[in-house]
Amino acid sequence: MRLLRVATCNLNQWAMDFDTNLRHVKESIVQAKAAGAVVRIGPELELTGYGCEDHFLEQDTATHAWECLKDILSGDYTDNILCSIGMPIIFKSVRYNCQVFCLNRKIIMIRPKISLANDGNYREFRWFSAWTFKDELVDFQLPIDISEAISQGTVPFGYGYIQFLDVSLAAETCEELFTADAPRIALAFSGVEVFMNASGSHHQLRKLNLRIDSIRDATRLCGGVYMYANHQGCDGGRLYYDGCCCIAVNGDMVAQGSQFSLKDVEVLDALIDLDAVSSYRACVSSFREQASHVTKVPCVKVPYKLCQTFHNRMVPTDPIEIMYHCPEEEIAFGPSCWLWDYLRRSRAAGFLLPLSGGADSSSVAAIVGCMCQLVLKDIEKGDEQVKADAMRIGQYKDGEFPTDSRELAKRLFYTVYMGTENSSEDTRSRAKRLAEEIGSFHFDVPIDSVVSAFLSLFERFTGKRPRYKVDGGSHTENLGLQNIQARIRMVLAFMMASLMPWVHNKSGFYLVLGSSNVDEGLRGYLTKYDCSSADINPIGSVSKQDLRAFLRWAAVHLQYSSLAEVEAAPPTAELEPIRTDYNQLDEVDMGMTYEELSIYGRLRKIFRCGPVSMFQNLCHRWCGRLSPSEVADKVKHFFKYYAINRHKMTVLTPSYHAESYSPEDNRFDLRQFLYNSAWPYQFRKIDELVQDIDKDGKWEDPSDAQLRGHRGVRSAQGSGMGVVAAGSANPSAGF
Repeated sequence: MRLLRVATCNLNQWAMDFDTNLRHVKESIVQAKAAGAVVRIGPELELTGYGCEDHFLEQDTATHAWECLKDILSGDYTDNILCSIGMPIIFKSVRYNCQVFCLNRKIIMIRPKISLANDGNYREFRWFSAWTFKDELVDFQLPIDISEAISQGTVPFGYGYIQFLDVSLAAETCEELFTADAPRIALAFSGVEVFMNASGSHHQLRKLNLRIDSIRDATRLCGGVYMYANHQGCDGGRLYYDGCCCIAVNGDMVAQGSQFSLKDVEVLDALIDLDAVSSYRACVSSFREQASHVTKVPCVKVPYKLCQTFHNRMVPTDPIEIMYHCPEEEIAFGPSCWLWDYLRRSRAAGFLLPLSGGADSSSVAAIVGCMCQLVLKDIEKGDEQVKADAMRIGQYKDGEFPTDSRELAKRLFYTVYMGTENSSEDTRSRAKRLAEEIGSFHFDVPIDSVVSAFLSLFERFTGKRPRYKVDGGSHTENLGLQNIQARIRMVLAFMMASLMPWVHNKSGFYLVLGSSNVDEGLRGYLTKYDCSSADINPIGSVSKQDLRAFLRWAAVHLQYSSLAEVEAAPPTAELEPIRTDYNQLDEVDMGMTYEELSIYGRLRKIFRCGPVSMFQNLCHRWCGRLSPSEVADKVKHFFKYYAINRHKMTVLTPSYHAESYSPEDNRFDLRQFLYNSAWPYQFRKIDELVQDIDKDGKWEDPSDAQLRGHRGVRSAQGSGMGVVAAGSANPSAGF
């Protein structure tokens, strides 16, 4: 029996902070060696951090990565352990994303990434080139200072594997796990038994299942051991890398790390029976036949043993049951960990949130409360780094440290209800009760006098005073009166975030939290430069429906019982006067429900539908409920306001990325922000389709059509609506 102990890890790296990153890499190696591991894999680009973006174009970034690697190789970190370390490398004036394999203070091989990630949030082709030569390993001349330090001139560079005396290992890097022509297939046919994947995979709601299934399938089809390492935390941008390092063997998961954690370093190890891999493969006749005549992959031979033989105290690690978080838990824990990293790394003293008593701002408050609860749990578990950060941020005196999440919240979380004469007592009381449950330092600040001062100033130089629509004013007057309330709240929020620490004799500043959700961003149902304008927004890419489910979950599991009442309240901005015969409602103002917005968003982004194909999809989905002309009106209404308000994306608060149809235009949804909002060509085509359907006279339930062998009305992409979430509308934040 060949037994091999391997280790993988989650690391909370920070882009361009080489000291922090190097410290975490070293600590992970130390922990792996302490566990008895002889193989260690770290995350993709771990020395620099994955999110360096255009810093990768700087020569300094690659140089500093080499300096960090030299530091590691100059010590005893790689003694008797094979370490894969991720870093950028320039070879013949071309920059590659590489894994560097080190053993006993030498570099064994450098493996450049073959398949680069270049969609969604990823832009790897902007900074790196893919390695396209799969038939050879070439000599790479090490930098002079590295060469002199480790007494080594060259190292094999390219696609291949490492053949030890008793085991063969090879690398995959992040995206290569998901490609159709994955490198591991040819490697498995060449006898490679252990695959090491260095990854930089971000969190997105409901995404982990895909990643885990891909890892299990990778070893189920070809056999073998798959070691997966990932970043975990906020490394300087909108993304939260959700860890979940793991080890799979022959289709079974034998070790799984945390998905959401405040730890900087988490190491996972397992003892693997490599003979089980050989046996698994030898039992599959199709694998044997394919492996017997494929072109062999180049390799680097190392005359060294990594495995141990069997003895009675060495038992291979058994398969485990995979742990998945429900979406409500993901909304609670992902943004909480992201906020904690952002808070401690920005050197801010806390957060300030305009708390309206509505669903959105209450969700943000609950997430901050959850963050405080996570901090306390880690302190109780003995995490000294979390404790030190909490003491610094909370400005505790010597000998003091947090012992209660509500007490911690009081030190680092301000909430403020900024009401006007249009605000209800219900939202005011809900905001107050939630603040008490979380423990925030809460303010109730009426802003009517400020609104009145602005209107008086406006009247003084124009001679006119605007009126609300319910009082006989025009739509323009009504909108202007709502916008001034929202923008005053933004100014007051930033003023309080800057000065309240001074009022309370505390140092530092507070970060202003935004609370607009992904659906409101998509529709543009927010005032430009209102309370959606903040420093960061933890829910900016979460749908209204998911937030509603989160509120129900948090009322029970976070023990913030007032959230149940928040979730049940009608969605209203409370920016217009309340009358016995009129209450402002979000869905009425928007002309669409939040459920419909979620559907529009998924069709627009995930299924890449323009107005015409969206109309065709929705004709199929809403057949029997709406006529073709009604569907057409809804699609036109959505695209009209999407076009009118797209410009708001350019100033939207940087938001935690959580949803696959996020309209955020910085990197994820690269579309223009100036449109012809009449969509003349597209809307004319929709009208022609409506006329054709009306002339045809065949408007029936698609299930009936399928029974008769018909396909119904579908777009070129197909309906694809099986993934669209259903549910009722969700209350909106009051501000």
